[in-house]
Amino acid sequence: MRTTIDIPDQLYRRLKARAAREGRPAKALILQGVDRVLADDVRPAATRVRLPIVRGKRPGSIRVDYDRLYDLISFP
Repeated sequence: MRTTIDIPDQLYRRLKARAAREGRPAKALILQGVDRVLADDVRPAATRVRLPIVRGKRPGSIRVDYDRLYDLISFP
């Protein structure tokens, strides 16, 4: 696909100089930069979270505040 972008003169001069040093076309450097930016968007696979099970003396739900939670669960 063809597209047009405006590159500031100073940046374009640096791009052309780098491309010449590496013996590559400026297009290759531009595509490499775009590829790097888009690669950052890849999210790592979700990891499964294991929640602690708090056993009660009676079946059912219990009301727990943060202080009580720290008493019930041993944190590393």
